Amino acid sequence: MPVTEAQVIEALRPVQDPELHRSIVDLGMVKGINIDAGTVGVLIALTVPGCPLKAEITERVTAAVGPLEGVDSVTVDMTVMTDGERAAVREQMGGGHTHAGAPGTAANPGGGQRLGHEEGRVNQFMRPDSRTRVLGISSGKGGVGKSSVTVNTAIALAGMGYETAVLDADVYGFSVPKMLNIVDDPVVIDDMIVPPVAHGVKVISIGFFVEENQPVMWRGPMLHKALEQFLVDVLWGDVDFLLVDMPPGTGDVALSMAQYLSRSEMFVVTTPQAAAQRVAQRTAYMARKVHLPLRGVIENMSWFTGDDGRRYEIFGSGGGAALAADLGVPLLGQVPLVPALREGGDEGTPITVSDPDSEAARAFTDLAAAVVAMGPARVYNPELKIS
Repeated sequence: MPVTEAQVIEALRPVQDPELHRSIVDLGMVKGINIDAGTVGVLIALTVPGCPLKAEITERVTAAVGPLEGVDSVTVDMTVMTDGERAAVREQMGGGHTHAGAPGTAANPGGGQRLGHEEGRVNQFMRPDSRTRVLGISSGKGGVGKSSVTVNTAIALAGMGYETAVLDADVYGFSVPKMLNIVDDPVVIDDMIVPPVAHGVKVISIGFFVEENQPVMWRGPMLHKALEQFLVDVLWGDVDFLLVDMPPGTGDVALSMAQYLSRSEMFVVTTPQAAAQRVAQRTAYMARKVHLPLRGVIENMSWFTGDDGRRYEIFGSGGGAALAADLGVPLLGQVPLVPALREGGDEGTPITVSDPDSEAARAFTDLAAAVVAMGPARVYNPELKIS
């Protein structure tokens, strides 16, 4: 019995665009199906011309249609979406109005440092009906493993079934793309940025828009605009958790968080060392000054377990517990010092992926579970109004 067009469509429905991570059928990318005896021709409309993943899309379509009864061969042809079709994709993925200043657009082809957004585009994380919990991962100083904590906790949350994203707000010291081994640039549909996905986590970072060794030399207003653009110009979709990897200290980005992400819940990363604990206090006190709820302390590099099974407290002990007690918040987790954790960050394979049963990976899983169990700091109900 010859294959039907309806059967081909159903076979293609599970096929996802490798960059947008949505069904090519639901996105309207399947523009035509031609059946000639045992040969099935499929016409796919790409969102942008010159898509670097044409071969992968062809492979996925062929693999889906080829096994159908009555199919002897599959041919895949490509076309490009019209402006109206791209706009429909953008709306489906949660995009808003358009403007002409996003990196990689015709108005800003080189990525550069042109920032800003059109009035009227909505920061979805400030909407009354937003269900996203925004977790600000902060530290008093660099070198305490804040980015490693952010990345591995995000992967642990994604592994628990939550839609999870990371905003790498550490503009001067961005490291998240390398930690997740993301080498492809984000896709730009008209003026909306589609974040890459790694290990189930959506990611956006200034690292996607500057050269690897290029220093970012911005004053406060530019940092402010960069954070703003990441919030309103990125197709985040419906995410349960947005983890913000903040720069160390109490500078401009922390102040911007209070304005653009006023629902953020703040978590402080420290080491057991007393000096690190004292510096971390400043970040915690700043969070309270700008009315961001402080939820807990995370202690990293807590101990090293030797081959003899003994725990060696290389950076001292008690710093995290003392800081939590001083601030009146819980110590949510203690992450051991293990070479594999550092190696995973350098090689782009986080320990929660490479060795999920390890002591360190379990610590991140327990941390993620603790964050989920404590619930949001504030509950918003759009139906409640003050008259």
